[in-house]
Amino acid sequence: MKRFDGRGADQLRSVQFQRGFTENAEGSVLVSFGRTRVLCTVSAVSQVPHFQQSKGEGWLTAEYAMLPGSVEGRKPREVGRRDGRSVEIQRLIGRSLRSILDLSAFPNHTLHVDCDVLQADGGTRCAAITGACMALHDALRTLSGRQQLRHWPMLDWLAAVSVGVVRDQELLDLNYGEDFDAVVDMNVIGTAGGRLVEVQATAEGDPFPQDSFQRLLDLAMAGVAEITELQKQVVEGGLPV
Repeated sequence: MKRFDGRGADQLRSVQFQRGFTENAEGSVLVSFGRTRVLCTVSAVSQVPHFQQSKGEGWLTAEYAMLPGSVEGRKPREVGRRDGRSVEIQRLIGRSLRSILDLSAFPNHTLHVDCDVLQADGGTRCAAITGACMALHDALRTLSGRQQLRHWPMLDWLAAVSVGVVRDQELLDLNYGEDFDAVVDMNVIGTAGGRLVEVQATAEGDPFPQDSFQRLLDLAMAGVAEITELQKQVVEGGLPV
């Protein structure tokens, strides 16, 4: 199946990382999945939540928001009460990044991850997780340069990608139109080492069979492998940033 943008069913959109996008945070990346763009920053603060104070460890927490101009017709700012979807996604980002992090490497420090969607065309949570991983890497390099790490804490690369069933076709990395039409919608977070962090799968109508789930999972993990290889190539200087 050829999609409207010319991709095959098993092809990602163009994934790009612009590192050092802002100057004040320890790490910052503008990540693009096609037309979806998310600014991810990681800032280090010399304190931890009360539940971490006696553990000799650091902490990582995340916030996520879609900016007003990220969608057609303007999205209202989240002032006071947070949007339930945003809270769910920021918790997902935080626990996903903590899964690849040794918190004992930076005791008494909290890494604040902020993911702000500048433009949305599907897969914003996946782009946010993927870009935040790159920003986390760069923030840890900054802390290492300041002699603030006991040892290197990042245990693996992390990426996320969507898959789904659209018009009876199993597709990788859905844009907004494909996501809107999907009868099965699935987000997969995995590591470069091929391990799963989280799978979110929903039948939008009729239930779907287990063999379809396995095919979608395999398709997603192939996408995760491709993205994490790109992350490593960018960091190692193999590709422009």
